[in-house]
Amino acid sequence: MTSIPATSASTIVAYELPDQARALLADGFRLALVAGHDDRPTGGGLRAVYLFTRAATTIDPARRAELHVPLDPDRPRVPSLAGMSFPAGRFEREMRDLFGITPVDHPLPRRLVRHFHWPRGWYPMLSDSGEPPAFADVDGPYPFRTVEGPGVYEIPVGPVHAGMIEPGHFRFSVVGETILNLKARLWFVHRGIEKLFQGRTPSQGIDLAERISGDTSVGHTLAFCAAVEDALDITVTDEVHRRRAVLLELERLYNHVTDIGALCNDVAHSVLNSHAGRVREQLLRLNDQVTGHRLLRGAIQPTRTILRTLPNPDVLGAIADDVAEIVGLALGHSVIRDRFAGTAVITAAQATDIGALGYVARASGLRVDARYDHPSLPGPLPRPVLDDPDGDVLARFRIRAQEFHHSVAVITALATAPGEEPDAASPPLTGTRSGVGIVEGWRGTIVHRVELGPDATLTRVKIVDPSFFNWPALPVALADTIVPDFPLVNKSFNLSYAGNDL
Repeated sequence: MTSIPATSASTIVAYELPDQARALLADGFRLALVAGHDDRPTGGGLRAVYLFTRAATTIDPARRAELHVPLDPDRPRVPSLAGMSFPAGRFEREMRDLFGITPVDHPLPRRLVRHFHWPRGWYPMLSDSGEPPAFADVDGPYPFRTVEGPGVYEIPVGPVHAGMIEPGHFRFSVVGETILNLKARLWFVHRGIEKLFQGRTPSQGIDLAERISGDTSVGHTLAFCAAVEDALDITVTDEVHRRRAVLLELERLYNHVTDIGALCNDVAHSVLNSHAGRVREQLLRLNDQVTGHRLLRGAIQPTRTILRTLPNPDVLGAIADDVAEIVGLALGHSVIRDRFAGTAVITAAQATDIGALGYVARASGLRVDARYDHPSLPGPLPRPVLDDPDGDVLARFRIRAQEFHHSVAVITALATAPGEEPDAASPPLTGTRSGVGIVEGWRGTIVHRVELGPDATLTRVKIVDPSFFNWPALPVALADTIVPDFPLVNKSFNLSYAGNDL
């Protein structure tokens, strides 16, 4: 078999998929996205698209490879890649639930997205799916793993929680306080976001992109705009890239300081959480000054980024000193260090196998960061030195603190660099093409893949939030920990329900 060039999209038949995927994974690529497509409205059939990405090397600059697999619409089937890639198995289950595309020989063929009151045979992403049928208990109950033995009992938590968080069900099997097994069940509020994009123009898609996951408005909007610009072969100016990078780091700042405070609060140090909340409010007000919106919405559009002003480096420096004091007080407190250190460890091998991203991966020693693996700025950013690869709650806390100060340094460098006025011209958005946007959001790498029809409207938008990759790491980390540490560990991951439950 001839190997597929790792620089472009290639169309293959289904039986070639495992060998091609194995070759790409062996060459340093990771599976970033799997998307089902229904091309029947334009005279085609069903199709599966596999996107692989990697950091460029000096020997081979290729960063992306796509495999397109046309499928029989009457019997859509693909060979499962779950045996060689854990994320592939979850993408395949998602694709089967939404498109009816069956992954052959999947080791865990149960539903993932569609809960058991969703009727059999109804696949909501198909073009002829029609209105949702009446829900009924036709295919349940959910087969939770049963752990048996002397003294073993179950603790169900959720999906409705006491705090203002989204729904998720956690079922613990425990002996005493020790967790033997945890099953996290999500997708209680699947919103059909990807289908809502269909038929919209790229400009009309901005409102949706900003609300995929409310605390990641910049990350998802930037990934969406980058995918549209890639599809239409639009080159934006260096000044636009610079302003977008500033917004991305501002979003990282207010979220990281929020987590720093919340982690302190989960070990009863509410005073530090109050001070972190005070800093968060300062950052939200700064966001409002820069963009006119506390969550940085409305600034990023295809081809342009509009700011009211750039952040004041002196203000950011004072905030960074404030956060350093909060972190110092936390790490100097024996109770906090005792609760954080050695709790809920994810090893580098586990993080690699799961496909972890963002600060979860970096806290386990993995150098995974789209800002450097898929850069958009004309010059290189200084890469932070993250010196805490232990993979526990303490490492995830310290990584956030280190990244906070690195983000302040990046914003300061970008805000004080000489720049030109961004090009406000908006070229016509036309053509039938596909494009990919890859962004390092504050939780980790975000990937959007878009396809545009001949009338310049969106025919397919596939979204991958880093939480899709990182949720499976949470039960692994909690094995052999204690039930009272669950809120603390959960906050150290701080995964998005909305970003996962699209």
